[in-house]
Formats: sequence, C-alpha cells, structure tokens
Amino acid sequence: MHLRRNKSMNKQELVEYVQKAAGIETKVAATAAVNAVLDGISEGIKKGGPVQLIGFGTFSVKERAARQGRNPLTGEKIKIKATKVVSFKVGAELKATAKKSKAAKK
Repeated sequence: MHLRRNKSMNKQELVEYVQKAAGIETKVAATAAVNAVLDGISEGIKKGGPVQLIGFGTFSVKERAARQGRNPLTGEKIKIKATKVVSFKVGAELKATAKKSKAAKK
C-alpha cells in the first residue's frame, strides 16, 4: 500500500496496511485485528489506567479542572465544567520516525 504525499491515513488504509504487513488473507480478518487493538486501547482507558505501547506511546486519562471561559459570540463569561480527557504521549521510536518523515513545507 502506498500513501500519496501529504495525505493522512484513514482507517480503511490502515486495515489494508495491516492486512499486507501481517500477511492476513482477508480484509475482514484485518479489520477485526485493527478493531481489536482499538477496542483494547479503549478498554484500558475506561479502566482509568494508562495504555503503554513501548516505543509507540502512552494513552492516559487526565483530569481537566473547571475553569472560566468566554462565549466567543457574546463575550459573556461562562463556567466550563471539570472533565476527563484522553491524552497521548509520544514514545521515542515514534518521535524518531516523525523526525525522519518528509513533512510538508509551510
């Protein structure tokens, strides 16, 4: 599978890549494999602990405190409730891969 320049990879392209790279015979099986990985990450996040993939990165849940903001249309002050957000910290190998990638010039 070959990605065009400056094109992000979507889930279908990821499935095709996994199918080819892992030697999986059918697209259905490759889709199941990708979905299983994504479901595993989601399940780990639900349990509240980090999901650490050595070299790739770590998914974790962080608490965002309540704060005050502004309605951009009216300028009125609003209260923003505390919430939990998913965070991703890039691993060393992925960071090195990003440095080697051919980034688009801006």
